[in-house]
Amino acid sequence: MLFMIALLAAAVQEGPPERQITLVIYGEDRCPESTENEVVVCARRPEEERYRIPPRLRRGNQPVEQAWSSRVETLDEASRDSRPNSCSVVGSYGLTGCTQQMIRQWLADRRARARTR
Repeated sequence: MLFMIALLAAAVQEGPPERQITLVIYGEDRCPESTENEVVVCARRPEEERYRIPPRLRRGNQPVEQAWSSRVETLDEASRDSRPNSCSVVGSYGLTGCTQQMIRQWLADRRARARTR
């Protein structure tokens, strides 16, 4: 019994380290030594990646700037079905917009014919 208490006391004194440090090191850099109270874990990368922009930040698909008028038109078109005058069964007064929808379609057809000329 006394032996078990001594083992338990030794286990409590050691316990887990107070800190754990994770570092990314490049090329032939040295990894710092671990001490009694902290554990140092190092991940090694090639030297040519030392000053590179991280992969999640260097993606080439950056959003293209869009004019405010185009943004408004896109948002207006996306929410058109749920607003009044939408020519839809969804939303209040949905059926009242059928004439406006026909006019928008006529205008789009006219612009398309003008582009092909």
